[in-house]
Amino acid sequence: MTAEQPPPGETAADRAAALFADASALHDAALARLDAGDIRDAAEKAWCATKRAADGLIVARTGEEPAKSPITTRELNRLAIDEQGISRLADRYHIVKDALHGDCFYLGFCEPTERTERLINETADYIREAERLAARQ
Repeated sequence: MTAEQPPPGETAADRAAALFADASALHDAALARLDAGDIRDAAEKAWCATKRAADGLIVARTGEEPAKSPITTRELNRLAIDEQGISRLADRYHIVKDALHGDCFYLGFCEPTERTERLINETADYIREAERLAARQ
């Protein structure tokens, strides 16, 4: 099985809304960690927020939640084929995945910190855009 169906009684719209709420909470936590001076943890929380927002968009469009990160990537890329707005969002997803998750969190390479901080802060824009695109079905 590659994706998860919403639990009985929960609609895809309900699940997408929950994913977007989780993404916003994770971004708030990322900003708090950034304020505390922990850029690596902030970067990982911002990445998680980005992934949750992408999952919310996927659930809204397909009705299925990706079970693992590679499935999120595949499904987001698939949706990007047909829609320019999602294509731009997918491009951003890959930048954040590489810069925040891979380089900063895993490798400790967060330089230049100004760029890393900007990517963390711009996660709110990513979440808003994913929500907007989710509503446009």
